Amino acid sequence: MRAFKNRWFHRWARKENLPDALLLRVAKEILDGKVEADLGGGLFKKRLARSGGGKRGGYRTIVGYKKPNSERIIFLYAFAKNRKANMTAEEEAALSIAAESFILASDAQVAALLEEGAILEVQT
Repeated sequence: MRAFKNRWFHRWARKENLPDALLLRVAKEILDGKVEADLGGGLFKKRLARSGGGKRGGYRTIVGYKKPNSERIIFLYAFAKNRKANMTAEEEAALSIAAESFILASDAQVAALLEEGAILEVQT
């Protein structure tokens, strides 16, 4: 499994002090089916605990992948639960398009996205 994050998510995770090692653990949980919601269109919602706290006061992350046999997963969006209740329908629709595009991308297209900096690979 390879995990990726878009530039927006990378900046957000860095600001929130969320290391890649944590994102990799979360990605493995998602692939194991441990998600809060299947939003359809290749989108999944996963709670993420805040450092020093539980999931209740944590974050909601939105990831894209195609189950059950995906070799790639991408972190697309996240927000603190105390700052925002949920995504809007427009946000969900846009993220679904992004997830589907990533899922359907060839390895060469993913490599090009990495090279241009549109996405980053989550590192161990």
